[in-house]
Amino acid sequence: MDRKKLMKTFRKLHKWPGVIITIFAIHFAFSGIIMNHRSLLSGVDLSRKWLPKSYEYKNWNQAAIRGGMSIGHDSLLIFGNIGTWIKTSTEYLDFNQGFPEGIDNRKINQAIQYKGEWIAATQFGLFHRTPSSGLWQNVPMGSGEQRLVDLFIKQDTLMILSRNNLIKTTDLNHFRTTTLPPPEGYTRSDGMFNTLWELHSGELFGLAGKLLVDILGIVIILLSVTGLIHFFLPKLIRRRKRVNGSSGNLPSTFRLNLKWHNLVGYVFALFLIINTTAGIFLRPPLLIPIINQRVGIIPGSHLDTDNPWHDKLRKGTWNQSLGIYIFSASDGFYAADEKLTAQMIRFNVQPPVSLMGCNVLEQADSTKYLIGSFSGLYIWDAARGNTADYFTGKGYEAPVGMARPVSDHMVAGYIRDQKDREWIFDYNLGIGEKNSGEGWEMTPLVKTKSPISLWNFALEIHTGRVLQPFLGFLYLLYIPIAGLCVLMVLISGFMVWLLPLQRKKL
Repeated sequence: MDRKKLMKTFRKLHKWPGVIITIFAIHFAFSGIIMNHRSLLSGVDLSRKWLPKSYEYKNWNQAAIRGGMSIGHDSLLIFGNIGTWIKTSTEYLDFNQGFPEGIDNRKINQAIQYKGEWIAATQFGLFHRTPSSGLWQNVPMGSGEQRLVDLFIKQDTLMILSRNNLIKTTDLNHFRTTTLPPPEGYTRSDGMFNTLWELHSGELFGLAGKLLVDILGIVIILLSVTGLIHFFLPKLIRRRKRVNGSSGNLPSTFRLNLKWHNLVGYVFALFLIINTTAGIFLRPPLLIPIINQRVGIIPGSHLDTDNPWHDKLRKGTWNQSLGIYIFSASDGFYAADEKLTAQMIRFNVQPPVSLMGCNVLEQADSTKYLIGSFSGLYIWDAARGNTADYFTGKGYEAPVGMARPVSDHMVAGYIRDQKDREWIFDYNLGIGEKNSGEGWEMTPLVKTKSPISLWNFALEIHTGRVLQPFLGFLYLLYIPIAGLCVLMVLISGFMVWLLPLQRKKL
């Protein structure tokens, strides 16, 4: 193909797909910028009534409840994405007083009772509440840890698990942060998914990286707007000239707009191509082949740390019978000795846990645990390695090759109440008692006081899940198709700029 025909082809590939993808690219950019500043925007909420019906809470779905505890003869303290509430036999009482404004600030990953107080682990730190105070209060830990994922008790010590470390306290005033020992055979590597995730968000290179990705978002918006102007302005120029006999200043505006479109495009093209490529591998179906792949640590990056568990911890517990800690990490379950000095050992037989992490780790007897995630609910014997489906009782057999990343039972939470009834919370279906399937009514009061955070809604837009009510399962194709279209527009646009430049040099 000669240069002229090649140029014509690249122009077509840049023009028409560019017009079509513009609105989606702007949504990607705006939502990405919002997602990069979660703590800054944590106080901003959106009412669910303005969103598609699928975003309304129904039957305690969408991780509304992650767990709970008995606090009286007929009362439960329930917690999750709705914050904390007291459920009695007749009503639900708002128990969120004291948390900062914004539903994101009261999303509870775990809550327990410790020395007469309620303790809550949240995305933004540790909180406690005494029966007499009537308010949740932030507990300064002095370690800078915010993303707390679990709480458990070992003898008289409260164990606080963040995504990075184990933190111990006996009085909520003095804290000791412990970096867990590396696992046997540890090599400095990380999951390809996590590496691409941090590359896509910019977090891989710290604050500078996040700011660069923010700039890329602004660049996408600028390229989209100037591209649309370049598409429609010639029509406006011709119309004005036909009506008024003169096009005025519009031709100079057209040239200035094209100049900036080209300048910004070729300066940032490579960065945009890399960022877009990373993004399309973070959602199915392209996610599936990289789930279990590992890559080396990039020197000087956010992942280049001496902590072998950086951003990997999800759940933890102490097993008195076995005399070991059990930790659920992003790549499996591990055992640690009591003193946390020996290398941690990965269990030979692993219960299935989805990529989104372990949501339930509840002790069933001296060595058995309930393990719940979007891969289902299983009973796992940590001593013997036996694993069985909790609903069917059948032994678990790991799938061979690529498999569906989630189960029909996407378990988001679990409660065993004072009457030994087991309440299981499915992310899509909501509550169901194990034996009867019955549930609790989710009252209008709870729904009204449980909006969606701006950050979470931005995530729904950025991942394409907001389109699921309209496209069904086909929404899974939105990210790869849109991403490939953006790549085609970026590459063809760069070639449209480059080819004439090369001709001038010849």
